[in-house]
Amino acid sequence: MQVKILSPLWGHEHLEYKAFLDKMKDASYDGFDTWIPADENEKKVLFDYLQQNEMYIVTHQHQAEGKDFNEFKISFKKHLQKCAEPGPILINSHTGRDYFSFEQNLELIDIAQEFSDKTGITIAHETHRGRLGYSPQMLSEFFKHRNSFSITADFSHWVCVTESMLENFSEIVNEAILRSKHIHARIGFEEGPQVPDPRAPEWSYALDIFISWWDKIISANLAAGCKLMPITTEFGPQPYMPTIPFSKLPVADQFDINCFMKDLIRSRYHSSGESDFFLAAR
Repeated sequence: MQVKILSPLWGHEHLEYKAFLDKMKDASYDGFDTWIPADENEKKVLFDYLQQNEMYIVTHQHQAEGKDFNEFKISFKKHLQKCAEPGPILINSHTGRDYFSFEQNLELIDIAQEFSDKTGITIAHETHRGRLGYSPQMLSEFFKHRNSFSITADFSHWVCVTESMLENFSEIVNEAILRSKHIHARIGFEEGPQVPDPRAPEWSYALDIFISWWDKIISANLAAGCKLMPITTEFGPQPYMPTIPFSKLPVADQFDINCFMKDLIRSRYHSSGESDFFLAAR
């Protein structure tokens, strides 16, 4: 199984688009986890870059909106279509809203599954605050109703929402691990979705717990015969990144932290063989 490590655009929006792409390629990323640019010139730059450099993409659907459910549903379909354009590994989707009814969010899951059936592109619904997967308890209900429901594992949101390291949700976490087709490699803690710096010893307990979850996700996908597993290093800028009061200076460098995570992931899920990677957790 090949593990592909992807960079988010998030936090680098200030860069000229090609400069961002070059920066991540030079940093030895395998590709990108990003939304499709609204600007047609930037979209062409991205699509050409992927082909010319044989890099990978997970497209990011977070733009769906609407003043009511029907408007959101129309917007959701439109943005899924845009996300399919470059032939991504999968589509990472911020699906639904936490204030939609269960039945409404289930309808969105079914729309996504129908889209996957037609296009052959997996849609992984991100475990994200404010969305249908904002808590382990809520996602568990969707698991019960849809066997094909796949997720992007960003458990940093769950530890924040539940104010725990998910000690009391082992059954749900184990099911989520089996459903995970993509990992957002950000470390959260009991009071927030992002520790200030995962390299600091005071956060080693959280880093170790998250790595244990990722190990199980890698092993589950390996056992299921998955050929390609994307992992995005998703430490974000402020306000996810804490800042020093008054100066508003970040307490650590986002890019340095994401490169640390990239190198940790790459060394942990090592390869053997010549033409194809066979990766397994140590």
